[in-house]
Amino acid sequence: MPRLLSSFLIARRLHAVLAGVAVSLACLAATPVRAEVRVGVSDWPGWVAWYVAQQKGFFGKHGADVKLVWFANYSDSIAALSSGQLDANSQSWSDTLGPLAKGLPLKAVLVNDNSAGNDALLAGAKIRTVADLKGKTVALEQYSISHFVLATALAKAGLKPSDVKIVNLAAADAAAAFMMGRVDAAVVWNPWIDRIVRSGKGHALFTSADMPGLIPDLLVAQQKAIATKRKDLVGMIRAWFDAERFIREQPAEAAAIMARVVGMKPDDYKVFLPGTRFFDAAANRAALDAAQPASLQAVAPTIAGFLRDNKLLEGKPDAGRGVDATLLAEALK
Repeated sequence: MPRLLSSFLIARRLHAVLAGVAVSLACLAATPVRAEVRVGVSDWPGWVAWYVAQQKGFFGKHGADVKLVWFANYSDSIAALSSGQLDANSQSWSDTLGPLAKGLPLKAVLVNDNSAGNDALLAGAKIRTVADLKGKTVALEQYSISHFVLATALAKAGLKPSDVKIVNLAAADAAAAFMMGRVDAAVVWNPWIDRIVRSGKGHALFTSADMPGLIPDLLVAQQKAIATKRKDLVGMIRAWFDAERFIREQPAEAAAIMARVVGMKPDDYKVFLPGTRFFDAAANRAALDAAQPASLQAVAPTIAGFLRDNKLLEGKPDAGRGVDATLLAEALK
């Protein structure tokens, strides 16, 4: 399941993306306006899970009139939300900080998941710790979430990014380069993690499970939609908790639903579920509570720091203004 565009690149490319998807946005704009909530969805387990809510009737159960809009290119969905063509979108916190820094009226209203193992730094048998990577080559997609995973792992080991040599490759190519022995390590996501580990050619030195709260995937809404379609958004949040419970209790059927959406076999899709921490009500309360150590507001400076270090963020985002916990509170009454 490839991430079709590295998440952190959006901060740099937003203006180019807006121009490049003019045709897509024109098609959306030409669609007759309806009362439904139009929500962008892209290829990531925490977001594909919305189709579980749809197919099991959870939206209707909670009175939410929701139209899921599939985006084969993740960057297009961010541009569509930022330009007001969507009411809400499935996007990462990192990709929300850039628009917030530009003053766009967006609010994170729900955390779908955290990557909890679906992203990993892999190395061969001779490299046992992250510290052993000093002076070694690491293949990854530069400025992507993979890059952020590496930077976090190095910092925890007392190393700097300059202590390794980054080889900039797309995830599939990074995995192939590692498997062929052309690089010492690679940062990739599933299904390449699973394939490399099962091959016996690599093991995980560090995964996204080691950085809780730092890779959150969200439902982000336009402020205008919150004001005009609040009932549907609240119902959508309630439907999410039904979907999360269904995935937890009926993983085989859930994987089959999600696999059909992305054109995979159910058995192949199951590899994504253990590495995705789907957020229930309690996890959402903590994530949207600024006082909690792994909340969206608490982790924002770390994420923004990476973006600024790599010249991917202009301005200073106000993370507090980018979170609206009132819909969650209403949904949980």
